[in-house]
Amino acid sequence: MSLNKFSERSKKPHSPRERLRLIVFLSIPFLVLPVLVLGRLAPAVDKRLRLPSWHRSNLALVAGALLAVPGLLLALWTIFEQFTRAHGTPSPTMATQKLLVRGPFAVCRNPMALGTILFYLGIAVLVGSPFAVGLVFLFTAVLLTYIKLIEEKELDIRFGADYAEYKQNTPFLLPHPGKLRKEEQVTRQYVQIE
Repeated sequence: MSLNKFSERSKKPHSPRERLRLIVFLSIPFLVLPVLVLGRLAPAVDKRLRLPSWHRSNLALVAGALLAVPGLLLALWTIFEQFTRAHGTPSPTMATQKLLVRGPFAVCRNPMALGTILFYLGIAVLVGSPFAVGLVFLFTAVLLTYIKLIEEKELDIRFGADYAEYKQNTPFLLPHPGKLRKEEQVTRQYVQIE
């Protein structure tokens, strides 16, 4: 299917019930399975390959939690924004109906990806598995390649000049510290207008 046809199909609105069902369904492959793979399978591979582990290190527990908790919260925040403000989901099959430029989307174009990567990396650090960390880096490379080659083109088709301007003014993945302060001001103005 071409990106134009895919873009047309993604414009179809879906009811909140349909969107919520899809979000719950997607939580299995994107939340439960990675935690099982990173938490159970990767340490077994480490052991088999005789890779060093930092399991049960206090530093690993703190570092892992400092990555995983904010990462999960950021990912959940983006899902909430997609569901409530843009009437969509993270899935391209029930894509957002509006271009999101507020909230987490004001500081980077891919806060869902950033949150997911941080969450997975935190889990890998928590379990003390070098193999799990490697899997997270592989996942990151695949995800960012998909976003650059497919998702951004589809967003460009759907939202045109608005997306081009947003893309020009907003970092791809890592927020700029100055942008965070500017977003606070924009959010205050936005809340007053609504």
